[in-house]
Amino acid sequence: MNPFPSRLQQTHALVTGAGSGIGRAIAERFAAEGAIVYAVDASLAAAETVADGIRATGGKASAVGCDVSQTEAMQAVFAALPRLDILVNNAGIAHIGTVESTTPADLDRLYAVNIKGVYHGLHFGVPRLLEQGGGVVLNLASIASHLGLPDRFGYSMTKGAVLSMTLSVARDYVGRGIRCNCICPARVHTPFVDGFLAKNYPGREAEMFAKLAAAQPIGRMGTPDEVAALAAFLCSREAGFITGSSYDLDGGTTLLR
Repeated sequence: MNPFPSRLQQTHALVTGAGSGIGRAIAERFAAEGAIVYAVDASLAAAETVADGIRATGGKASAVGCDVSQTEAMQAVFAALPRLDILVNNAGIAHIGTVESTTPADLDRLYAVNIKGVYHGLHFGVPRLLEQGGGVVLNLASIASHLGLPDRFGYSMTKGAVLSMTLSVARDYVGRGIRCNCICPARVHTPFVDGFLAKNYPGREAEMFAKLAAAQPIGRMGTPDEVAALAAFLCSREAGFITGSSYDLDGGTTLLR
């Protein structure tokens, strides 16, 4: 028996970066709540794994391989959709460094995925939402969008842009039936975290994991499922009076600022 409500029944939802981590959790939660999910990921194999898992549990999902930084490819993805009710711009990449250590190549890569990728979702997705008389946009930003985090110069820049794009779309389309919000997570335990620890702290993974977890006042990292639960609410009719808002999902991190 499905333990989740059916708040998203028969909606068509596209989720970028759905092949792993937060994007995967959102795709799975949306499907469990009745959405028809288009799982988009740069890795078609990863997207297919997620879509196969959703269908195996009785949900509806299709896998789409697409690099969100590529304009023509993203245009084709949105053009092929039968309809669109919910757009989740989740795909993104991380980077560690100050303004001195961040190279022009680093900045270009971050811009291409984290900013231009979200722009592509909005640019091609908003017209599709308008075809249905409106819909919902949810962007994944970060607490880095409004806090000064150490060694996150380029990443923070891109997430600040995501927050700004959220506010702009919310304002421009509030009278046309589109709601637009964003979630700003703190550190969430995803495969990226495990890979980062394995690469930078070989043999000390457990020690450093505990240190990173303890850095948040609540004493642990967030989980992708917790982000997905908030995402499902914000994209449901229950959140019909919410637009232009950002939600800190941060285990109390902003309490320390």
